[in-house]
Amino acid sequence: MRILIVTAGSRGDVAPFTGLGRRLLDAGHEIAVAAHAPFAGLVRGCGLDHRPLPGDPRELIRARGRAASPGEARAVTAAFLDRLADGVVGAVADGTDLVLTAFGPAGLSRAAGEACAVPVIGTYLAPSFATREFPLPGASGAAGGPGAPGGHGGPGGPGAPGGPGAPGDGGLGPEGNLAAGRELLARAGGLQAEVLTRLRARLGLPATASPEPDAEIRPVLHGFSPLVVPRPADWPSQVEVVGYWWPARPRDWQPPAELTDFLQAGPPPVFIGFGSMAPGQGERLGELVTAAVARAGVRAVVQAGWAGLTASGDDVLTVGDLPHDWLFPRTAAVVHHAGAGTTAAGLRAGVPAVAVPAMADQPFWAARLHRLGVAPRPLPLDALTAESLGAAITACLTDPALGRRAADLAEAVAAEDGAATVLAHIGAVGRGEAGHGDRTSGEPGAS
Repeated sequence: MRILIVTAGSRGDVAPFTGLGRRLLDAGHEIAVAAHAPFAGLVRGCGLDHRPLPGDPRELIRARGRAASPGEARAVTAAFLDRLADGVVGAVADGTDLVLTAFGPAGLSRAAGEACAVPVIGTYLAPSFATREFPLPGASGAAGGPGAPGGHGGPGGPGAPGGPGAPGDGGLGPEGNLAAGRELLARAGGLQAEVLTRLRARLGLPATASPEPDAEIRPVLHGFSPLVVPRPADWPSQVEVVGYWWPARPRDWQPPAELTDFLQAGPPPVFIGFGSMAPGQGERLGELVTAAVARAGVRAVVQAGWAGLTASGDDVLTVGDLPHDWLFPRTAAVVHHAGAGTTAAGLRAGVPAVAVPAMADQPFWAARLHRLGVAPRPLPLDALTAESLGAAITACLTDPALGRRAADLAEAVAAEDGAATVLAHIGAVGRGEAGHGDRTSGEPGAS
């Protein structure tokens, strides 16, 4: 079967789908990944075909930051999403038998699938259906504040706003959780509504009845562990939590000699990286990280990320993008922005974490790490200091309970196989079973 995976946003929105794609490829399917052009090398390096989507999320974030008013920022985002919509339609029209879509472009993928008579299955990296059990990532009053439940590729498009909020992720009460989730999804749908209306009109499709861009997609499979976020009992049927999809390692990748030499030269270092956060703040954050590392008295591998983060010192090495599944097990702890993918990689490695969330779903995952007992309390990025980061690193390394819990959880997560459930649903689509990838089979639920 020809399968197209559609995703948009930062590297963290793409990498998990390289692993899922490889599993599907190994099962005999033809796999292409539609993603922004900067990730063509990542996709192809994992042995998958790449279909380019227009736009660069990093440039979008910069353009929104330069906007003189909220209206100008919305116009910049709308123009980006219009181009993205055309790119998704083109990728689907290039030929596929099934679309797997991330949450951010789900409404665009559904419209393209409908126009091309191709079934669509949702493959989401963060909880995306309202529930009484917890506020959705980014919901008002919850960890994350107003924002999108996904990462950069959330429903408001790349760079949807969010704030650090409170450290808990279940404090609104059952009805408050549900209302906050519904309000978030309605607001997110409103951000894409005009784009979807124009797209469906261009494709000759009727207007959609739901304000939520993915409301009619079923099944929806969430690619995180039920040990980290159990499936809420009030979610609709055909909405599942299946386990992580681990990023594939590029086939010809080898660790840089400088990195292997550094790792061998002393005790395991602490990893520090903020992913796609804080573009343009590399110098400021680099000075902060350098001071924090010195305070904690540790060695560190610092990942530059979109911030261009650099840190100095004999016990510090700065690196670029590299597979977390290789590096993280060789560290004593990981300091990160709590994006969904980096959070998963840290859990898989079995090492404790220090979460430094900034926006969108990151405060949600940061709070989960703390509740799971593998991380101290989160440190919001916008309030981060060298003193607080140094103290958190010290606490992380000196509390043996964090390390034990991280190791136990890693062992349990390793027993899961999230890709196997996706393969089972794809098999059902191939057999023509009703309710699998049927765009009209959605039913009402908590969302």
